[in-house]
Amino acid sequence: MAKRGGFPGGMPGNMNNLMKQAQRMQRQMEETTKELEEKEYSASAGGGAVTVTVSGKKEVLSVKLSEEVVDPDDIEMLQDLIVAASNEALRKMEEESQAAMSKLTGGLGGGFPF
Repeated sequence: MAKRGGFPGGMPGNMNNLMKQAQRMQRQMEETTKELEEKEYSASAGGGAVTVTVSGKKEVLSVKLSEEVVDPDDIEMLQDLIVAASNEALRKMEEESQAAMSKLTGGLGGGFPF
């Protein structure tokens, strides 16, 4: 009986299909990553007194302050509000990024089924 090339058990077609699926998934992940990096995420703190916008690349793009929150006698409160708004905007970005990647990988956490 002639031996077929490929892997033991003789499933070269299935391995080829699996590699094509992995390559397709990789392209989709790259496209999704690029789309996510181009998005902007905003969050506010202090009832809208501070708004921070970040990019999908985890860069702070802008910080907007309401006049009433700028109190020279209470700089610490302003600093806390900026930190809170920044962290919330970054959390939103991470949450959307993880959801998009999970959708592509079927919840495998970026791994492949082999």
